[in-house]
Amino acid sequence: MMSMQATPAEASTEIELWLGADPVVRSVVSDPSLRTTQGPRPYLHPVRTAAGVVVTDSAPEDHPWHLGVSVALQDVAKTNFWGGRTFLREGGPTWQADHGRIDRSRLLAARPDLRRPEEIEEELHWRSPTGGLQLVERRRIAVRPADTSNAWVLDFAFTLTNATEAEIELGSPATNGKAGGGYGGFFWRLPASTIAPTVFTAEASGENGVHESTADWLAVHGHGLHGAGYTLVFLAGDARTAADPWFVRIADYPGIGSSLAVDEPIRLAPADTLARRLLIVVSDGHLDTDGAAQAAAAAVSCLG
Repeated sequence: MMSMQATPAEASTEIELWLGADPVVRSVVSDPSLRTTQGPRPYLHPVRTAAGVVVTDSAPEDHPWHLGVSVALQDVAKTNFWGGRTFLREGGPTWQADHGRIDRSRLLAARPDLRRPEEIEEELHWRSPTGGLQLVERRRIAVRPADTSNAWVLDFAFTLTNATEAEIELGSPATNGKAGGGYGGFFWRLPASTIAPTVFTAEASGENGVHESTADWLAVHGHGLHGAGYTLVFLAGDARTAADPWFVRIADYPGIGSSLAVDEPIRLAPADTLARRLLIVVSDGHLDTDGAAQAAAAAVSCLG
């Protein structure tokens, strides 16, 4: 693995990642407009197709704590990093003063020239409402070319390390009693559109058919501004991530995630680490099932 060095760009609040001559991802490091109840954290927005169609949304009215593409959990030793209400086994969704925040500790770069980076790596600190350090995250985000000119691949990898001196539990509304509510971990909020997105895998289609499945890949057809069509194809970048079920919402709001904790909380001993990696093909136009499968297979060539 290439050695990493801290860079002067650590003070930047935004960094753009480039596909050739075009910026396709904006990484928002710190957003001073975010309220505590939104779970302040770094996120990606906007993410664009090669043709410039925006395929993310941030702080929508229905769920203002949904921030583009991000990593968050609603229950880390009773700290809510997701934002919004906390789901309690006794009481359901409840507003609590339990919101943490995720801050960048330092930016690491895989290449010294950050004028048009294709990849960044950063260390993030997950802190409780009182400022205590609970988790250290190492995140790598890379833009990879695809095998066609109208698509590219987002390579998103992260590790979470227990930074406390005791075992720590990572949970979700599902582990606290909410049926079907295993959100937490990687999450992508899709953009608003007058045309509802459609979701499918090689075996099934529709929200009910693919939610909590562990399909090899999951694709979304959506529409951006002025009705321009796009396809996102989500797949795991390693065997451990492939075991996590997909989290899918279409009817209530449009969003796709990879669930970390569904049946039971994840328990991390002090200094223990979990790692996940996802690949997302970002394509203009609507790919059919065969096209999505081919795009997923081609994305695997990005793995290094």
